[in-house]
Amino acid sequence: MATESDGEDEGKLVVNEHLVVDDDLREMAKKAAWSVSSCKPGNGVQSLRDDNLDTYWQSDGAQPHLVNIQFQKKVKLQLVVLYVDFKLDESYTPSKISVRAGDGFHNLKEIKTVKLVKPTGWVYISLSGTDPREAFIHTFMLQLAVISNHLNGRDTHVRQIKIYGPRPNPVPQQPFQFTSREFITYSCVR
Repeated sequence: MATESDGEDEGKLVVNEHLVVDDDLREMAKKAAWSVSSCKPGNGVQSLRDDNLDTYWQSDGAQPHLVNIQFQKKVKLQLVVLYVDFKLDESYTPSKISVRAGDGFHNLKEIKTVKLVKPTGWVYISLSGTDPREAFIHTFMLQLAVISNHLNGRDTHVRQIKIYGPRPNPVPQQPFQFTSREFITYSCVR
């Protein structure tokens, strides 16, 4: 079970064993530079992105443990999905995660706080606000901060992280099918 809070609002998060994402979303992680606050040798940021649920990022240091995702240009982000497994990782499993966004390290603002209760599977964290018109956020940087772990664990394990944004709108199709060469030549505005 997982809960999320925006100040006073509390709600349920979705936890699935299989990753299921809408077709109108695309993975944005390849466009970003990834870094972590600390890691054990062999369990670094590459383990978060290798699409293997048997590998994991393991932090090595004081909390909060940070995953920083920086983009070269401002992007629209709508969903963060991470894979955690309480059955395998026990006290290494995150229990409270803060999601922050901003232009860089200097002005990050917390946009969500998520509480996880013994999660096993994919945890979906929506980045949209309470206003239905805000389906996504515009940001240069996203930071996930593991504030605490289950059973008061010190280091953390996160097996995978994926970030999704809306697909760009395709170019609208021409409403008429022209057959003559003259009409086709002047059918679009330059």
